[in-house]
Amino acid sequence: MQQLRPSLLPILPGDPPEPCPELLTVSETIRYLRLDVDGPKNPEQTLRYYREKGLLKGTQVGKKLRYRRVDLELFLELQAKHRLN
Repeated sequence: MQQLRPSLLPILPGDPPEPCPELLTVSETIRYLRLDVDGPKNPEQTLRYYREKGLLKGTQVGKKLRYRRVDLELFLELQAKHRLN
């Protein structure tokens, strides 16, 4: 029988670091994208800009805006590819 290896959970940066959920709040998204470190003066406005430009998709859950981690990973991947060209 094959043993299953535990998957490595992404870590949300911060003090202290914590496991990263599948669905992130605005403040968690800012931390995940590291917009809070050497980033823009207004990270929430930057997220809004990314949404308005269609670069990043937010998901409405009840009255709150959330971001799926898979969408953030795709966003980062596309940004990295764009920078290489």
